[in-house]
Amino acid sequence: MHSDPRSQLTSLSLALRTLHKTLVESESQRFGEVGNAFEHLQLLATHPQFAWLHPLSALLVELDERLSDKGGVDAAALQSCKTRIEEQLALGPEEEGEFTQKYRDALQASTEVAAAHGTLRQRLAAS
Repeated sequence: MHSDPRSQLTSLSLALRTLHKTLVESESQRFGEVGNAFEHLQLLATHPQFAWLHPLSALLVELDERLSDKGGVDAAALQSCKTRIEEQLALGPEEEGEFTQKYRDALQASTEVAAAHGTLRQRLAAS
């Protein structure tokens, strides 16, 4: 377990980034031919099939900004980020919405997504 909040947040960010990358790859396979890297990026940003991933992308940007903040990362900032991740990835029966539905589907369809989810959950529990 990492001791300081910055290290813990860095660990969470890496696990979330891996999950995001795995979800993008999974959704890209479902989409079909995505073209070159620039065309793929354009699809991720603008095509409706990838829109459900935008909240997770925004959360990664939040974590990156927090980690680059010169003021440092304290325990309160770490807890705030953990709460945001937990809220985004909530899978309870009361959770609805496009992200939750598609995330559940991805977890069931891909062992890679399920493994990345498990790693992130372990890091959340350890920090």
